[in-house]
Amino acid sequence: MVDVSRTFTVRRPLDEVVAYLRDFANAVDWDPGTQKCERIGADPVALGTRWHNESKLFGISTELVYELTVDEPDHLKFTGTNKTATTFDDLTFGRGDGDSTIITYHAHVGFDGAAKLADPVAQLAFNRLADTVPKQMTTVLENR
Repeated sequence: MVDVSRTFTVRRPLDEVVAYLRDFANAVDWDPGTQKCERIGADPVALGTRWHNESKLFGISTELVYELTVDEPDHLKFTGTNKTATTFDDLTFGRGDGDSTIITYHAHVGFDGAAKLADPVAQLAFNRLADTVPKQMTTVLENR
């Protein structure tokens, strides 16, 4: 199992930050591993909305279907699944000074079957990847 968490502050109002991150298709901009992410269906984003995500991490390509499983003004959770893993991208938000937002990004990946053997290596790799998320997400949000 992989578990990483980072907390950081962006200079944008909370409602704008949550509105942007609520559409998981935007992960192509802020998630270093995401190469493609498209919403499944044309309905507005709401609890239960799903996205097809294609990622490449450390030379390994994978596809998952993500679903918005928590949709609150200060908390978003996306659950991704495929035949070898279940992932959770859990984002919580708080008001910082002025028009800033404090973001806690928590990623959890549980592997199934033989993929569990990758846990120790995956934890190291995801720690390195998680270190890049605050900078990339901050840059994207502050330059919108």
